[in-house]
Amino acid sequence: MAKTKGFFEQALTSRSTERFRIGICLLFLLGVWLYVGQLSAGMPSSMLLMAAAVIGGYMAINIGANDVANNVGPAVGSGALSLGAAVLLAAVFEAAGAIIAGGDVVSTIKGGIIAADRLDDINSFVWLMTAALLAGALWLNLATWMGAPVSTTHSIVGGVLGAGIAAGGWGIADWNVMAAIVASWVISPVLGGVFAAFFLYLIKRTVLYRQDVVAAARKMVPWVVAVMAWAFGTYLMLKGVKKIVKVDFMTAALIGLAIAVVVMLVMRALVARRAATMESNATGVNTLFTWPLIFAAALLSFAHGANDVANAIGPLAAINDALAGGEIVMAAGIPLWVMLVGALGLAVGLMLFGPRLIKTVGSEITELDKTRAFCIALSAALTVIIASQLGLPVSSTHIAIGGVFGVGFLREYLKTSYASQIHNIIENHDETEQARLKPFLDDFRNASVEEMESLLKQARKKKKDLPLSKSERKRLKKIYREELVKRSHLTRIIAAWVITVPASATMAALLFFTIRGLLI
Repeated sequence: MAKTKGFFEQALTSRSTERFRIGICLLFLLGVWLYVGQLSAGMPSSMLLMAAAVIGGYMAINIGANDVANNVGPAVGSGALSLGAAVLLAAVFEAAGAIIAGGDVVSTIKGGIIAADRLDDINSFVWLMTAALLAGALWLNLATWMGAPVSTTHSIVGGVLGAGIAAGGWGIADWNVMAAIVASWVISPVLGGVFAAFFLYLIKRTVLYRQDVVAAARKMVPWVVAVMAWAFGTYLMLKGVKKIVKVDFMTAALIGLAIAVVVMLVMRALVARRAATMESNATGVNTLFTWPLIFAAALLSFAHGANDVANAIGPLAAINDALAGGEIVMAAGIPLWVMLVGALGLAVGLMLFGPRLIKTVGSEITELDKTRAFCIALSAALTVIIASQLGLPVSSTHIAIGGVFGVGFLREYLKTSYASQIHNIIENHDETEQARLKPFLDDFRNASVEEMESLLKQARKKKKDLPLSKSERKRLKKIYREELVKRSHLTRIIAAWVITVPASATMAALLFFTIRGLLI
């Protein structure tokens, strides 16, 4: 079984299988081309619609490859789900969210960032949407290749902005909306990080730092899981099924409260049953969050499919309506074939190229256990709810990544403080004893975070055998901190976030002029 699992996960991530995965994507896009060609046979602009459908499918593949990692990455990194199980679960729920709750009408101009009525003709609108879709997809493809999780919404927003300016001039853009989007670059990760760190600290203080961890867990864990149930119940009513059932915030909150009460009663029974056999430490507490994490990954994927599939099918639906009806519309109907292109594209992209970003989010930024991953998932739902009620622009991608960094930096602060206390106990030693430290330092540099902590404890017990100078203590502290949160990932991800809108906008403008030049 372990060999099968290893083979499956290697097939999803290995460079040697990349050509095979690209081939499957090309077959999917060829299928879209042929199917739409059959549907649009006899239409004056059949070839243009077929090309737009292929680009829409390509965009959906890239959304699946990049954005879905935020929903299941923490669950994979914590060990609640294997990579293969997470990919399968997310693919099913992403597609289900898109098809069941994606709605039958979609906004054609994402966020109202341009005034489409300023365009001269239908052709300019179709070229604009085609260029925006292709630019957003290309940028997402590049970001996925670089291993940077970025906002797919910002990618398509940048594409529409750049192509819109190319088509109608600078005055076509609503710069107030763009200012709000820029603000979300800061608001989203900060809120996500603060909430995730707060809940992790709360669990540590009320459960993990208690003398009787099992008794504390029986008392506290059902409450925090109930808070998560309320957050997800409310989140799904407001965001996940809003195109099926329209409810106000109070109704959604009450439905979430009813779900939370049921979940708390169930969790109390489960924790009480586990208390007799669970370990009285962090490992025992972690086991209590396995199923909440699996449900969170599924529900986040469902809500993401319902909402973010519009980034792929919105422009495609707009092109379809414009070519069929001969007019520019602000809200386009979604034919079944358009929804299927988006839903299947999400699933294909996730299964073939999503694992790389899932591993980045789940394990390469900071080490996650189930408690930390639980706090990230709770933060994602809670932040969207609060921000939407306050009218703050947020990105689900930025929230999730902010949550990962939030728990990482909290962990770094707590661990570094602990390491500093150990270093303060160890007295300074003269230079003649430095040679005795070399084996220890070599082991320390090659150790994992947990092994570093163990080595420092040994140093405390054997300080006569392991003398440490002040400069060496500083070096150990720096190495220890660098291991907790990878600064290289932080720099790369922030850089990708900042240039997403400008990069996709620039590409879209160039593509608009190229398409117009080819078709005029």
